[in-house]
Amino acid sequence: MYSIEHKKYLKKRKKENFFIIICQISIILIFILLWQILANMNLINTFIFSSPKKILNTIINLYKQKKLFNNIWVTVYETFLSFSIATILGIIIATILWWNKKVQKIIEPYLTILNSLPKVALGPIIIIWFGSGIKSIIFMALLISLIITIINIFDGFNNTNINKINLMKTMGAKKYQIYFKLILPNSLKNIISTLKINVSMSLIGVIMGEFLVSKKGIGYLILYGSQVFNLSLVISGIFILCIVAAIMYYLVSLLEKYIIK
Repeated sequence: MYSIEHKKYLKKRKKENFFIIICQISIILIFILLWQILANMNLINTFIFSSPKKILNTIINLYKQKKLFNNIWVTVYETFLSFSIATILGIIIATILWWNKKVQKIIEPYLTILNSLPKVALGPIIIIWFGSGIKSIIFMALLISLIITIINIFDGFNNTNINKINLMKTMGAKKYQIYFKLILPNSLKNIISTLKINVSMSLIGVIMGEFLVSKKGIGYLILYGSQVFNLSLVISGIFILCIVAAIMYYLVSLLEKYIIK
């Protein structure tokens, strides 16, 4: 049973969270309302800035033409695939680096160099290597998300309390026992935080890949809209992209709550 003070505290927290959500929604609604008012009063050029009404009509037309969910699904599928591969490979490679100090010293400088490399510059090479298909998109997403995943997870492994590691060693624990009983559990929150970053990085990589080679997906809609000077289509694509990113981030947050619980 909770004490009266604790119940008051929980009630206060709920009110604060509710107030924050209301404020967040209000900011979006006020922004959209002002945007539409300025468009109606011809204070902004709707050809360049579009308007909420035009964006809504564009999304409805995409739905009627059966192009809305098809393109969303393509981007979500590519993002989920690259996110899964980057997460699995990131944990495996970070584990190898932690396990073998020699490998760590050899590989670590290359990780720094690859992380600072502008990935878009490799676009033409990626197309030549993998062709103009989903392979190029996935590889571009991996280039962006994998290195960050490795670095963040590896830093989490290294931040484990050295005294706890030494204590396990003095008790006769083997390296795999230290890894599974101490390193991984201690790095759980860091891994979840990395997943949140990885979701956004994978999505960015997929959109960049779609800019290069794709004929489907949200990135393709944005690129096509810019080519035909249809700014409503461009902003609609960006709006859809924001919703997809928010949903993916929310799903990872749910996963975090489930694992911690």
